[in-house]
Amino acid sequence: MTETATSQLNDVNIGAVGSLVQSIEDDPGNAKTTWAAHVTWKGAFASEAKVRKFAPSASDEPAGLGGADTAPNPVEQLLGALGNCLAVGYAANATLAGIELRDVRVDLKGDLDLHVFLGLAEGHAGFDSITATVTVDSDAPREQLESLHANVLKSSPVGHTIGNAVPVQINLA
Repeated sequence: MTETATSQLNDVNIGAVGSLVQSIEDDPGNAKTTWAAHVTWKGAFASEAKVRKFAPSASDEPAGLGGADTAPNPVEQLLGALGNCLAVGYAANATLAGIELRDVRVDLKGDLDLHVFLGLAEGHAGFDSITATVTVDSDAPREQLESLHANVLKSSPVGHTIGNAVPVQINLA
């Protein structure tokens, strides 16, 4: 096998992941990270999020909610963030387990009651529930895929963040 063939599986750079793991094992403080986004309102219900060096990611509400429907809304982006995090988790955990993936699809939906958002009631304004269905195309036996699935669920940062009570502090400058 060539060096490239042995250092990658599922298009994941195994050496880079291994170096990160080694760095954290050598100094547990390296595991502590901070992530940031800067959001700018663009008028009406439109805004955009700037993250690191990437082009801004637009957000808007559907026309039925008073927006211009020019981009996904924040709750759709939250579902996308969860799906993207799960996809990363499958790629990382499958690679570490030596499982070759041909395809991973994550379909998500969330149920949300607009009463609180619209000021018609008090209480919980977020999703009442979120359902994700993951389809994995791989030659791995079902038992290995179930173990992979369990590992992804145990280690998903976005899944854990939205699935558990996480302190959120929002300050007015």
